[in-house]
Amino acid sequence: MRLSVCMLAASAFLAACGGDGHSVSSKDAAEIVYKNGDILTLNTENAVVQAVGVRGGKIIAAGTSADLNAFVGSDTKVVDLQGKTMAPGFYDAHSHFVYTGTNAKYEVDLNSPPIGSVKTMDDMVQLLKQKQAELGADAWITGFGYDDTLLAELRHPTREDLDKVSTTQPVYVTHISGHMAVANSVALKLGGITAASVDPEGGMIGRDKNGEPDGFLAETAQSLVSGKKPALTAAQVQEGIKAAAGIYTAKGVTTANDGASSAGGIASMEVAAQGGLLPLRVVAWPTGLQSLEAAEKLELKSGKVKVGGIKDFYDGSIQGFTGYLTEPYHTPHDGDSHYRGYPRSSKETLITNVAAAHKAGRQLFIHTNGDQAISDVLDAYRKAQESFPRKDARHVLIHAQMAREDQLDQMKELGVIPSFFELHTYYWGDRHRDIFLGPDRAMRISPAQSAKARGLPFTLHADTPVVPMDPMLMVWAAVNRISTSGSVIGAEQRIEPMDAMRALTINAAHQNFEEKERGSIEVGKYADLVVLSENPAKIDPMKIRDIQVLETIVEGKQVFKNTAATN
Repeated sequence: MRLSVCMLAASAFLAACGGDGHSVSSKDAAEIVYKNGDILTLNTENAVVQAVGVRGGKIIAAGTSADLNAFVGSDTKVVDLQGKTMAPGFYDAHSHFVYTGTNAKYEVDLNSPPIGSVKTMDDMVQLLKQKQAELGADAWITGFGYDDTLLAELRHPTREDLDKVSTTQPVYVTHISGHMAVANSVALKLGGITAASVDPEGGMIGRDKNGEPDGFLAETAQSLVSGKKPALTAAQVQEGIKAAAGIYTAKGVTTANDGASSAGGIASMEVAAQGGLLPLRVVAWPTGLQSLEAAEKLELKSGKVKVGGIKDFYDGSIQGFTGYLTEPYHTPHDGDSHYRGYPRSSKETLITNVAAAHKAGRQLFIHTNGDQAISDVLDAYRKAQESFPRKDARHVLIHAQMAREDQLDQMKELGVIPSFFELHTYYWGDRHRDIFLGPDRAMRISPAQSAKARGLPFTLHADTPVVPMDPMLMVWAAVNRISTSGSVIGAEQRIEPMDAMRALTINAAHQNFEEKERGSIEVGKYADLVVLSENPAKIDPMKIRDIQVLETIVEGKQVFKNTAATN
């Protein structure tokens, strides 16, 4: 069926349908018309049109190129897409926007291939020494992204390794998961960590064979040292936000997420927005009810920064052996064949906190990787709903990595949204299969097809800076589920390209109660758009990751142009 502008345009403009574009009044004319493209509306029917009209930062019409002539006036800018693909701007379902920028600006990149270059412990030490030479003898030397399972030594660094960088200034490096870190001797001393130190609730202090701290800090124990790091200056934070905006818009993201926000971080984003450093929108999730209430007292006038729900954590990362599983890890951890990981708090505390937030009418986004963590959080969501019934709460499970079929049934029943870190199939798929979970469990991590089969809305995310922001790689991973070695990780959980695109646009907007404003190309919504070099639904699925972002548009204004694009 031909989808004309008359079917998709607002009633105020219907009289203009079928016109030749010469008699349209200035008040009815579009400011911009994009035409001659493959435009993926991602509306309810996944309609594909040829042209879109924009005025006042919003979409006023969508249909065929001929139909949109009715909205071309004397001052209308007409952009010929020349057969390229346009889609709604990507909506980041979960990442750490501010930290992505400050991390890129001020942390040493310790990633191993395929992200970075670190292959050995010595590589890591040398990069940290280079940063030391740059910063001088008084600064903290910090890095992010090391992965013990990709280093030649197949272990975490120790304080002795980091002491090779310096024995007079603090050195602190964070694991790629963000759920563990390692400190050198100076940093441990600043954190007050000794052989007599007791593990904090939900965390662990690593120790050598003599019981002395070896530098490793897991989960909540990280704060013992990270809390001693000097805060970035206001100017440094602004530079970080500017860097993050560049990273996200270059990948077609028009709405970002700042998971685990503080009121100060949200205020900094508002300053950046008012200062012209934040061209896209950001939805922030403060940690805890009190933090959310503090954030809501801020005056956010830019229209770019919004306070969303509450972000919380219940377990850690599977690749760090801190995800909370129902059955033991595939490979015994520290020789313990019964080890299943652990929660960051007691279940009683979880239930209490969830009930308080739910009763207050708040939305919850809880980090859950292991299936035991998922079970406990779903139980807490259920109890809260039974005690304080609410319609359409849209509570979310962030990662939902090991969601079982019965747990997906519970999510459907409770109206809970899973947000999958599908890129695990690419970056960690081989190690989930061989080390962490074993073949059976690894094949169904991030079970997007099972969610789709239930009609359960789901989203996809990259948890950046854990891995780089790259929506097209996310689509590719969800469609192909192929690891870095080329192995298929659960073919039965593959989804179609348009399902993945919906998870990165309209479903993500729905997750944040913004589906009426953005997430699809429909009349009345913001003209948040991305131009792609090809249509992901029309090419070889293995080539989806090579699709280039050509242009990113927020409210009809270009915020990124790919000047290096190849035809």
